[in-house]
Order: sequence, then structure tokens, then C-alpha cells
Amino acid sequence: MVTKKAKTVETIDPNAPTGSVAPATEFDPSGAPIQTVADVDPSHPAVDADPRANTTEKQNRIDFNDPSLSGSEAVAKALGYKSENGEEK
Repeated sequence: MVTKKAKTVETIDPNAPTGSVAPATEFDPSGAPIQTVADVDPSHPAVDADPRANTTEKQNRIDFNDPSLSGSEAVAKALGYKSENGEEK
């Protein structure tokens, strides 16, 4: 027999203090904001402090933000793969 637990709904106090992370003033070449957050430990195993390690410049130029392409299509387009009939994928 399965017993369902009651759902807990957490409400946010509109009078609670806001976060204290300053807005980014610098941006990485990837477009990511450069921000230092005091409560994030970059050496923690769950945090990837260097997501572009061991990648090539060509791999880092692939634009995955095109909503009209799937991930594999973006890679094929960026790397210039051709289909069997010679057309660019």
C-alpha cells in the first residue's frame, strides 16, 4: 500500500529582505555574468568551476541558443558537417 504525504506549500514573505548579490558588471566571453557569490564554494564537487576545461576553441564557438536547432544540429552546423548528398546539415 502506498501512502501519500501531504504537500507542503511554502509561501514567500513579501516583507522578507532581498538577496544581497550585486548585479554583474563584467561578462565572460561566453556571455556569462561574472559574479562572486559568498555562499557558493567553487571547489565543491557539485560545482563545475571550469566548465570549458579540456575543450577546443571550435567547441566553445558552438551556439546552443538557437531555438530552431536541436543540440546535435547546432554541433553539425558549427563543425561544418555535410550530409551524404553534400548539403550542409
